[in-house]
Amino acid sequence: MNDVIVIVAPGQGSQKPGFLSPWLELPGARARLAALGEAASIDLVEHGTVSDADTIRDTRVAQPLIVAAGILALDALGERASLASGVAGHSVGEITAAVAAGVLDAEDAMALVGERSRAMADAAAQTPTGMAAVIGADETELETRLAELGLQPANYNGGGQVVVAGPLDALAALGEAPPARARVIPLQTAGAFHTSYMEPAVERFRAKAASTPTADPTTTLWTNRDGSAVERGAEFLELVVGQLSSPVRWDLCMAAFQEAGVTGIIELAPAGALVGLAKRGLRGVPAVGVSSPDDLEAAVRLLESGAAA
Repeated sequence: MNDVIVIVAPGQGSQKPGFLSPWLELPGARARLAALGEAASIDLVEHGTVSDADTIRDTRVAQPLIVAAGILALDALGERASLASGVAGHSVGEITAAVAAGVLDAEDAMALVGERSRAMADAAAQTPTGMAAVIGADETELETRLAELGLQPANYNGGGQVVVAGPLDALAALGEAPPARARVIPLQTAGAFHTSYMEPAVERFRAKAASTPTADPTTTLWTNRDGSAVERGAEFLELVVGQLSSPVRWDLCMAAFQEAGVTGIIELAPAGALVGLAKRGLRGVPAVGVSSPDDLEAAVRLLESGAAA
């Protein structure tokens, strides 16, 4: 029986200025990125190479850029990506994962994420809100504190980390009086993603999703909703629309990986965040972050070690 190697795709926050420049040295990558950007109605070659940090943090830029980065990494892995036993994505990374699982065509995925990014940015602009990571809190105590302050959980990331969201003054109050033994780290995001503050984006995004063609997954595709496996392409679209205003349950995804017998994690570009979570939530499981083409060799070795098992 093959080892279980899981390919995961990150969400917003891992990108750095110029991070796509090394990828564009690969044959055909510049033209590929230009085409992906055209599908998303944004110049991803410029944003992936020369745009500054503030620009690429903008939701309208960050989301298409992150999905395109993952697609370039998948292109570079080629058929070897199919050696993985399954895929999953965190937040917008679910769209990248759907490409890896054969649910979405790459350019259809980019058109979808382009509309997602614009809808979420417009929703975030309606009310000043933000997000913060809470590390080390008892979840029951944290949820009680959130209810007191009018905040909401946005990401249950596992390993003792929960990202919360809501009004800026409430986030400040949480930072001043956190739950026992907890640390609160403000995040540089433009809004309260994956909470009820995103409801204005849901119907707009649903309309785009309704016109997006899908296929059924060709490999296991775990959902952020509850860590279960997606059976049909149409089901994926329903889940990814609902995800805009509901918490990301990455903790349940990692539990599903563990139940499946995971023996390795490969995080697509821009890598780092999910490898870090895996080190805490899946202790002892080898993890490779594919931040640049230099990391491809290590990813291929992990994939081939699973196929040879």
